[in-house]
Amino acid sequence: MSALSRLTGTETKLFFREPISVIFVLGFPPILLVVFGVIPSLREPSETFGGARAIDVYTPIVVAIAIATLALTSLPQQLATYREKGVLRRMRTTPVAPPMLLGAHLLMSVLMSLSTMLVVLTIGRVAFAVNLPQQPIAYPLAYVLAAVAMLSIGLLVAALAPTGTSASAIGLLLFFPIVFFAGLWVPRDSMNDLLRTISDFTPLGAGVQALQDASVGGWPQPLHIAVMLGWTIVAGGLAARYFRWE
Repeated sequence: MSALSRLTGTETKLFFREPISVIFVLGFPPILLVVFGVIPSLREPSETFGGARAIDVYTPIVVAIAIATLALTSLPQQLATYREKGVLRRMRTTPVAPPMLLGAHLLMSVLMSLSTMLVVLTIGRVAFAVNLPQQPIAYPLAYVLAAVAMLSIGLLVAALAPTGTSASAIGLLLFFPIVFFAGLWVPRDSMNDLLRTISDFTPLGAGVQALQDASVGGWPQPLHIAVMLGWTIVAGGLAARYFRWE
């Protein structure tokens, strides 16, 4: 077993020792989908969505929100708390290098969010007859691009925040506008041109549209792929540049 695998396994065990984080990160998105699904009007075809049901439109949004929840509320708070409590300083005396530590958290977060995505898709299919993604290659591609972009932002918050509390505050400040432009309160199809254009250039807005395109059998648009890659390169690069052990 590689050092990265062992470190990822250790961080995963530590994550499951925090019940509030587990419930919020892994339980909130499926519950949100169930809440949407039990509203009768959301299970009826709507002209607003071109004849599709609102629950069909909201399923990719809930998948994207699962990514944002992990990236902005759990990951930065955990890493910043490590620094605050001196855990990172003690790690500095070991062979663990910053890229390995960040890589372990990224890998753990991707696996966690992937598990949540599978649960959301299963609930959507079994409980509300939501079609599974029609493009089996484009959907995971869009998912990974969105996840890595959002997790890079989470790592940047962790790199800049001085304490775990401040990391939580910054993460929440970013969380609400990001999920707004992802379409949680106003789906992208219902946004005006200005809001949809802004949404196109946010990591989760681009991610939601890419997931929706793949859900109906299409491929992510080049603009949305470029936006997600751009956020990954910029935020990930800054996170690596400003990462501090203490």
